[in-house]
Amino acid sequence: MHATIQPALAMTESPLDLAALVRRHQLGLWRYLRVLGARGDLAEDLLQDTFLVALDRLHEDRGEAAVATFLRETARHLWLRRRRDQGRREVLLAEFVEAKWRDVAAADDGERWLEALRSCVDGLDGKAREAVQRSYRDGEDRRTIALALGMKENGVKTLLQRVRAVLRACVERRLGAGDLRRNAGDANTNPRRTT
Repeated sequence: MHATIQPALAMTESPLDLAALVRRHQLGLWRYLRVLGARGDLAEDLLQDTFLVALDRLHEDRGEAAVATFLRETARHLWLRRRRDQGRREVLLAEFVEAKWRDVAAADDGERWLEALRSCVDGLDGKAREAVQRSYRDGEDRRTIALALGMKENGVKTLLQRVRAVLRACVERRLGAGDLRRNAGDANTNPRRTT
């Protein structure tokens, strides 16, 4: 150990035991994040991020109450940052949708677009069509669809992503609105599948 580090360590109460910190505070902190409104998976992510911050910033154990307060405040700040970032994305999405709606659907309340989409869905075959209907018409989750179609959940996710791209290209072709994709950022479509 370097001579300059030894005096600094001697001045601290005790070095941080991260494993013990996690064992002691994980459940309570996860519950705290859930009470704040974080979904289970988000609470797990924020929990990990909180302990990473603790590893970086807590160099000593300052007592149970101080550490618990630090962890809660850190978790709360991380949660608020995620919500703020999500809010920004939602605002940008809303602005994009508004502009596209004015350009494409405002004149007829989306009827022309919806008719094009229906025609494109009618052109789908087999599992692609069934997956779309089960997901969007029936509201089934990927697990249920996977069981019904004899696929894995991830396979259903991939199938739906590909079908959405195909449907988007088909709708654009039917509406003659190739500029829709330009702003959406989707260039990977296979329009031949929905003719």
